[in-house]
Amino acid sequence: MKKYLVLENGTIFEGISFGFDGETSGEVVFNTGMTGYTESLTDPSYKGQILCQTYPLIGNYGVHEKDAESSSIHVKGYVVNEHCDEPENGKTMDAFLKEHHVPGISGIDTRMLAKTLRTRGTMLGGIFNSPVARELYNPNKDDLVSMVTTREIKEFGTGKTVALIDCGVKMNIIRSLIQRNLRVIVMPATSSIDDIMALNPSGLVVSNGPGDPQSTRYVVDTLRKFIEYRLPTFGICLGIQLLGGALGASTYKLTFGHRGQNHPCMDTKTKRCYMTSQNHGFAVKDLPETLEATMVDMNDGTIEGFTHKRLPVFAVQFHPEAAPGPQDTSFLFDKFTRML
Repeated sequence: MKKYLVLENGTIFEGISFGFDGETSGEVVFNTGMTGYTESLTDPSYKGQILCQTYPLIGNYGVHEKDAESSSIHVKGYVVNEHCDEPENGKTMDAFLKEHHVPGISGIDTRMLAKTLRTRGTMLGGIFNSPVARELYNPNKDDLVSMVTTREIKEFGTGKTVALIDCGVKMNIIRSLIQRNLRVIVMPATSSIDDIMALNPSGLVVSNGPGDPQSTRYVVDTLRKFIEYRLPTFGICLGIQLLGGALGASTYKLTFGHRGQNHPCMDTKTKRCYMTSQNHGFAVKDLPETLEATMVDMNDGTIEGFTHKRLPVFAVQFHPEAAPGPQDTSFLFDKFTRML
């Protein structure tokens, strides 16, 4: 059956329906990764977005539950050039999308779509049964973190206690901490400073997550209070934006965001370059004098990491836990563990 991807600027792509037979709308973004489609689909940071994979063939090695970064698919829709109906093993992409009620569209020119978004910037769009324009859902107006955060406190591992504010955490962040013999207490994003300090934590991790950081000022307020305790604090992806806000920095929306597994970032001191996995549409800027940029993106010069000059607080915009992508920067979990 025919399906249409309709962008807010009037551009229309005609394709073929696969996955769940329905319609959807949201923010249209693209990911340049060749692999890792299961991890991307289940990454809570994609909440409210229609994801386009630029690699031309998706699903050839199948969908495996062990690769999932959460318990469900979070994208609103899925766009590919071609999906494989006979994977090497595992579930088909078609079956996976149907299982989670997510519409997909295949057979479109994903290269042209990516170039359109790269030139015009990220746009709203929808996957529809007809090319007729209609009202589109804008996820950036919602508090998406409240939709993906845990509803209850969860505990993993043993060792020194680390509180983790769940803004949409990927499981591999939790695994990376457990592997370093830490007891991880995953907490709702709405947790108060009293909730956190009642655990008597040795440190705090602020996770990745979806949406505009301005929609989650309640987390920023909690972080501002936690920083006063001068305990080790590590922010990842959305975590750097929220920590930045708590420390006096500001954030802004990128033209088309960074989503892929081959983003080069340079350490500002050593000048060493690392390949990183990224998935974010906002970034930090205007760092106050108390913060120092530690990593910059070699593609566009955006800030990819900072550290506090006096307090044990640091954060990165990319994903050191990868899943998917290179693990060049997994040593950052070791750095945090040594600080505890």
